[in-house]
Amino acid sequence: MSSVSTPPEAVKRKRTDTIIDAIKQSIVDDNLLPGDRLPQEKDLMVRFSAGKSTVREALKALEAQGLIRTRTGPGGGAFIDSMPENRAMSLLSNYLFTRELSISHIYALRKTLEPQVAASAIGQIDEAGFQQLHQLIRIYDHPPASEEERWEQRMAELDFHSLVASYSTNPLLAFFCRFLQRLLKDLAVCKDIYQQPQPVDRRQGIEYQYQLIDALRREDASGVERIMRDHMQHAEQAMLSLQATLEERFLRDDS
Repeated sequence: MSSVSTPPEAVKRKRTDTIIDAIKQSIVDDNLLPGDRLPQEKDLMVRFSAGKSTVREALKALEAQGLIRTRTGPGGGAFIDSMPENRAMSLLSNYLFTRELSISHIYALRKTLEPQVAASAIGQIDEAGFQQLHQLIRIYDHPPASEEERWEQRMAELDFHSLVASYSTNPLLAFFCRFLQRLLKDLAVCKDIYQQPQPVDRRQGIEYQYQLIDALRREDASGVERIMRDHMQHAEQAMLSLQATLEERFLRDDS
């Protein structure tokens, strides 16, 4: 006789998980903002018909998720917290730490998401934003004079795309694009590439970025997507080429 698996929705959930979801929903329903206080522990016990230990376990889980913070003493309690983007990205990076990410893994997503996030920024970038984009390009439009400047140029190249994403009307797209940009800053192989002394030809990449700014100003959605796709394809090939050069150098040094 074959066994019948139980559908996921039929599995009985822990009481704590149910309360966690209910508290999250109440935060939305009550329009609570960062800094606002949750009801007292005893009120939550009554509201959810739960014991003290169950409510405390739920609050600890919410605090671990970064959604609330608790304070003891007079005026203490549980307060709505706002998780900084950097912390959310750090948690996600920790999850991926042992997954052996590669440059190709990152660009597989960048080539799909970056054109979309740039298109979603159309009509949102003000003149100050366009000026910031030009200022970032000026950081890396010339050969670096030092190792420190070389590193700053590499970071500014990624900051250009982070700035575009910050104007997106899609917060999920913007977050994941900035997360991929952060991975390129933090990935060990990328750091090794950025620190290499060989000159980097940025002319084509910068040309793509000027074209992108122009298309964004003209609110040309198809042009923005096409330019960003080409830019990401070029950036991936440039990074993979630099990686291959780095690996060849290591092999020569080891022989």
